[in-house]
Amino acid sequence: MGSGGEANFTVTVIRKEVVAAVLPLQEHWLPLSNLDLLLPPLDVGVFLCYKSQKDINPMVSFGSMVGVLKKAMAQVLVSYYAFAGEVVANPLGEPELLCNNRGVDFSEAFADIELKDLNFYNPDESVEGKLVPRKKNGVLSVQATELKCGGLVVACTFDHRIADAYSTNMFLVSWAETAQSKPISILPSFRRSLLSPRLSAGCFDPSIDEMFVPISSFLPPKDQPEANPDDHLISRIYYVKAHELTRLQSLASSNGYKRTKLESFSAFLWQLIAKCASNEENSTTERTKISKMGIVVDGRSRLSDKTTPEKAIQMATYFGNVLSLPYVCKRVEELTELPLSRVANNVHNCLEKAATKEHFWALIDWVEAHRPVSVVAKIYTRARYDGPAFVISSGQRFPVSKLDFGWGVPVFGSYHFPWGGNTGYVMPMTSPGENGDWVLYMHLFREQLEFLEAEAAHFFKPLNCDDYLNQ
Repeated sequence: MGSGGEANFTVTVIRKEVVAAVLPLQEHWLPLSNLDLLLPPLDVGVFLCYKSQKDINPMVSFGSMVGVLKKAMAQVLVSYYAFAGEVVANPLGEPELLCNNRGVDFSEAFADIELKDLNFYNPDESVEGKLVPRKKNGVLSVQATELKCGGLVVACTFDHRIADAYSTNMFLVSWAETAQSKPISILPSFRRSLLSPRLSAGCFDPSIDEMFVPISSFLPPKDQPEANPDDHLISRIYYVKAHELTRLQSLASSNGYKRTKLESFSAFLWQLIAKCASNEENSTTERTKISKMGIVVDGRSRLSDKTTPEKAIQMATYFGNVLSLPYVCKRVEELTELPLSRVANNVHNCLEKAATKEHFWALIDWVEAHRPVSVVAKIYTRARYDGPAFVISSGQRFPVSKLDFGWGVPVFGSYHFPWGGNTGYVMPMTSPGENGDWVLYMHLFREQLEFLEAEAAHFFKPLNCDDYLNQ
C-alpha cells in the first residue's frame, strides 16, 4: 500500500560538537540497578518534527533554534548528568555508568526535502541513519536537522541500559522547559537504593524463571532451521483513528469486563499475526506452532509506597529502567479461532500477574541471584516449535504536546527502535493532536505488515505526512 512521501533525499551534516553540562560535576560511578541489567546494549531513537517558522516569526532561524537547543542542553545536563556520562565495564564485566560529563554528541544537519514530503510510513528509508543519529560515543546523541522548507527535526538516540522511555520523556520535557527559561518540573532521582535487592535475595518467585533466563544457559537448538535472509524485520509507522480504537475496545470487552485500549489492541494484533502465520504455505505446521506476545510493564507505580509520600515521589521521578516483560503463549490455530474478547482476557491476565509490587521485587532478587551472568527475556529466545513473537511497549505517555522549545509543539513525533532479531516490536503512542488518535511504530516482518494492511486497512492507516498534518 502506498503512502506518498519521498525516501530519496540527502542529509548533510554541517557541524558536530560535544555539549557538556554547563557546571562542573564531581566525577563518580553510578551502578546500574538490577532492572537496568535486564537490558542488552540497545540504542533507542526518538524524533520530533516542527513546522517552519518563516511565516510566523522570521527572526526564528535554524541557527537561533540550534543555539537554544544547545544552551538548554548544557543547563539540563546538570540535573540529568547520567546522559552526559559513559558506560564502562566494571571488574565483574557488568556495565556501569561513569558520570564524567564527557557530554552529548550534538550534530547539525541539512536535509534537501520538505516536511510534507517526508515518508514516515517507511522510517527505515526516511529516518534511519538520516534524521535519527547513530550513537557512537557516550549515552546520548542528538541531531538537529533543518529541512528545505525551514522545518526542523530534533532527534535523539540513547542507550536503553541507562534510561527507559519514561526516563527519556522526563528528560525531553525538562529540556524543553529549560529552553523556555521555565523551572524544571521533574528533577530526576538516581537513588539506586530504591531498587536494592531484599535480604532474602535468592528466595524469588519461580515464575520469574518462566520470563527470563541466564544467557549462559540459553543455546539455540541444533535443529532450528536457518532464518531466511530475505525475511527480516522492517519498520512502518501508522496512525489509528480514535473511533476505531473505541470500537475495538467494545469488541474486546465482554461479561461486564471492560478492557483497556492497549489490552484490546494487543489482542487484536496478536490474532492478526497468528492469522498471517496460518496463511503461510506450510500452514499445517505453522498452525501448531506457539505464538508469544509480550507487553512491557512499568513498575514505578507498583513499587511506590503510598504510605510514604516521599518514596512515592522518588519512584515517580526515578531515572533508569523500571520495566518487566511478561508474555503469554498460545498455539497459532487457537488464536485464530478464539473470539477477540477471550484473547483480550489472556492479555489482561498476563499483565495482571506482573503489575504488582511483589513481582518487581521478585525480579530484582532474581537478577541478584544470577549476577554477574547476563540475562535475557525469554520472549527474545526461540525454540524449534516457536511461531511468531512480538513485544508491545506502550508509549501512551510520550509527551509530544509538552515538547515546545519556543517555536511551537511538534506536529509529529515518534520513537524509532529497529532492534533486529526475530522478535517484533510495536510502540503505540498518542497523537500530538491529543484527539484520541494513536500513532503506531511497528517493527515486524514484511509479510506480517502486508497482511495487516490487507486484512485491516480500516485500522492501520499508513502515515502519509502530507495527509496527516492536514487532518
